[in-house]
Amino acid sequence: MELRNLGMTGLRVSTLGFGCGNVGGLIIRGTPAERERAVARAMELGVNYFDTAPSYGDGESERNLGQVLKALKAPVQVGTKFRLDPPDLRDIPGAVARSLDASLKRLGMERVDLFQLHNRIEPARGPGALSLGDVLSEVVPAVQKLRQQGKVGFCGITALGETPALHQAIDAGTIDTAQVCYNLLNPSAGVEVPSGFPAQDFRRLLERARERRVGVIVIRVLAGGALSGVATRHPVAVPSVEPIASGPDYGSDVERAQGVRALVNEGHSASLVEASLRFALSHDAVSTVLLGYSSLEHLEYAAGVVAKGPLPASALARLGSLWAGWARG
Repeated sequence: MELRNLGMTGLRVSTLGFGCGNVGGLIIRGTPAERERAVARAMELGVNYFDTAPSYGDGESERNLGQVLKALKAPVQVGTKFRLDPPDLRDIPGAVARSLDASLKRLGMERVDLFQLHNRIEPARGPGALSLGDVLSEVVPAVQKLRQQGKVGFCGITALGETPALHQAIDAGTIDTAQVCYNLLNPSAGVEVPSGFPAQDFRRLLERARERRVGVIVIRVLAGGALSGVATRHPVAVPSVEPIASGPDYGSDVERAQGVRALVNEGHSASLVEASLRFALSHDAVSTVLLGYSSLEHLEYAAGVVAKGPLPASALARLGSLWAGWARG
């Protein structure tokens, strides 16, 4: 497993990460034996970054991950998150600190490597969103204080919200990592998309992150499963998925995924899943790609795919023509 620098943190992370969220569901709904086997095998394969959050399974993800890591005495890197609701905005530093303490208790840890804002970032506060001012003037200083206490390694954001606000957050130079939505259905964080492209334009946010030496953690690399090319969900996976920065609904994303199947048909890749993972790794600003698993077989397949390395230039060139067709409708 290749290791890449996580921005300026000094951490070296595996190119394939282990997402412990609700979409794949293994850490939340798998049996204790299945969870332990999967984490142990991930470590054998070289995976060293595990990503969770309080909202994943209402705390079950953190509890289950903590139990497995303790049982395995696993020397891995762990990131979790915090989300601020309207009542929390009266005391942002206090809310951030309380969320961390609750997460550490569930994880059974004294410290996490990465503590990440889970809210969207927009110019002004809104439902589920913090203002850019909130983030830079209150959230980041609150996390920095927790770093000084030894409870947190580094400060991260989930790079969702309004594009200009996300760029300004990265430009501020006070954020260590960003979780960026980057996939074959919406590649705009990494490449310039043509006018009329049917998704949010992140305006090459990965370039901005690279310039500022911010570590990039790719999320939604399979668009919640839509880039498997099939609508059927695994029994352990969450039954339904809300798209992020792609189509209006999951069915639309599955349908549009067929538009990149040319990569498979023309021999650039063995499957849509392979094409998706290797595409994300093709951008040198990317540190690690998070994938949620529903089974040990999913993990094994992903690790084998990642070992092949980035997509070849011929495949990337083919994608450009496919995306141009989407923009033309």
